[in-house]
Amino acid sequence: MDDPRARLERERRETLKRLAYLSDDFDQVVAASYDSNADDEHDPEGATIAFERSQLGALADQAQRRLTEIDAALERVAAGTYGICERCHRPIASDRLQARPVARTCTECA
Repeated sequence: MDDPRARLERERRETLKRLAYLSDDFDQVVAASYDSNADDEHDPEGATIAFERSQLGALADQAQRRLTEIDAALERVAAGTYGICERCHRPIASDRLQARPVARTCTECA
C-alpha cells in the first residue's frame, strides 16, 4: 500500500478540484436562470433549472462531506491513529484502507 498521507493528500486535491468545478457549474446555472423568465412551478424549463440546481447542490454537499472525511483521516495520520479501528482499537485491514482510505472502523465494526 502506498503512503497513506500522500494518497489522502492526492484525494484531497481531487476533491477540492471537483468542489470548485461543481461550484462553478452551480454559479453558471444560477446565472442562467437570472437571464430567463422561467417560473419553476409553471414553466417546463423552470423545473429543469431547479433540478440542475438541486443536483449540483447535492453533489457539492457530497464533495464537502468527502473533504471533511479526508481531513479527519489526515488528522489521524498525524496523530498516529490512522488504520486503527475507532471502536475495537484493532488494525483496519489494508484491503479496506485501500478501498476506503477514510475508513474509521474495521470491517467487523462497520
